[in-house]
Amino acid sequence: MDHHDLIVIGSGPAGRRAAIQAAKLGKSVCVVEKGRRVGGVSVHTGTIPSKTLRETALNLSGWRERGFYGRAYRVKENLSADDLRERLHITLNHEVEVLEHQFARNRVDTIKGEAKFIAEKKISVQGEDGEIIELTADKFLLTVGTKPFRPKDYPFDGKTFLDSDEILDLVNLPRSIAIIGAGVIGVEYATIFNALDVHVTLIEPRDSMLDFVDKELISDFTYQLRDRGMILRFGKKVEKVKKLDGAGCQIDMEDGRSIKSDMVLFAAGRMGATDSLGLENCGIECDHRGRISVNANTFETSVNGIYAAGDVIGFPSLASTSMEQGRIAACHAFGEKAHEPPEYFPYGIYAVPEISTIGMTEEEVNERNIPYECGIARFRETSRGHIMGLETGMLKMIFSLKTRRLLGCHIVGEGATELIHVGQAVINLGGTLEYFVENTFNYPTLAEAYKIAALDAWNKMPH
Repeated sequence: MDHHDLIVIGSGPAGRRAAIQAAKLGKSVCVVEKGRRVGGVSVHTGTIPSKTLRETALNLSGWRERGFYGRAYRVKENLSADDLRERLHITLNHEVEVLEHQFARNRVDTIKGEAKFIAEKKISVQGEDGEIIELTADKFLLTVGTKPFRPKDYPFDGKTFLDSDEILDLVNLPRSIAIIGAGVIGVEYATIFNALDVHVTLIEPRDSMLDFVDKELISDFTYQLRDRGMILRFGKKVEKVKKLDGAGCQIDMEDGRSIKSDMVLFAAGRMGATDSLGLENCGIECDHRGRISVNANTFETSVNGIYAAGDVIGFPSLASTSMEQGRIAACHAFGEKAHEPPEYFPYGIYAVPEISTIGMTEEEVNERNIPYECGIARFRETSRGHIMGLETGMLKMIFSLKTRRLLGCHIVGEGATELIHVGQAVINLGGTLEYFVENTFNYPTLAEAYKIAALDAWNKMPH
């Protein structure tokens, strides 16, 4: 039996950051990972693969140059699934090598196998060859992430009807695809396939998508999708899905309409990967989606000394916030002071185009009865936008009329997830409208849109 100060189950962003933080505090740390290689969902089926697929699709399809050369422009004719996977494997190998080096440098032990609690402070780990070892620790951190939600009555086969993990092992690019679920994952894959000139139908039982994003941005984003030929079927539930004889699938909607496509991607939610952890043996309960409840400040579960972080605890389920959760959990576990992150953090959606947002939406400002004014800039108003051939993209800022402080920043367009950090710094440092009006931005850049939007708001505000 081997004993450690901390055992981390799962090696995704939260587990990775927590393990290294604990090691830097001089603690003995062991990371248990059931996958073939370290990295977790983020590296192997989630964040890194989907963003790599996006970048590959945009580069090889010539998407970014079509503003100049027309919609028929291609960098590589007859794109195949092999073309997309080649870059994916190179990127994933690099990510794993970096992580393995970080663990080795910080003397973090790693064990491959599936962990299961057999007592409150004891786990068994079953290895690839069936061997079982038992480990104990003073503290545990659960960072097992999530897995796709798969309704039992849907015909998943990994070929024509897939979940969001299986889509990365695509053998052939379909001519058409129907995507069920217009959450972050569904929207990202829908726009990536659309950029590859695959005919896309996006299905969502709610009347809208991405409800946490400012509605004006979603309105602009929705217009772009429809303008590119994507079909949006919102407000109706799926009644039945079946595979057709020969090839393809058919989706029957509750309004009587049917949708046929070569392939279906089901992306309506994910579940905590907790079913094999034996949590009943240590006294932890999960909700109906396999998620674990924790203390919002320390990330400790209902059981003393057992912590959880990352996607397994629910919203916001971002790699960036998961890393911070892991760090904070490790500090609290060993009585070290943990600097809490600022109230507002950026949310990035890697669709085509990107969406990124921080702070309050216009709807939230209205709900709080805060007097405000908005400033908007279109990317086509910047010289860099013209140079890049951008016809779309917008930046929106919301300012308080009373304090003139920036309350929210919302961007849809090329480079949104990079540009958002300017707004993030100003919001978290309590900056005002004058910062943007009085400062100089590199020219020509897309960041110049901040000054354009600020001047737009300044012109409407009392002086």
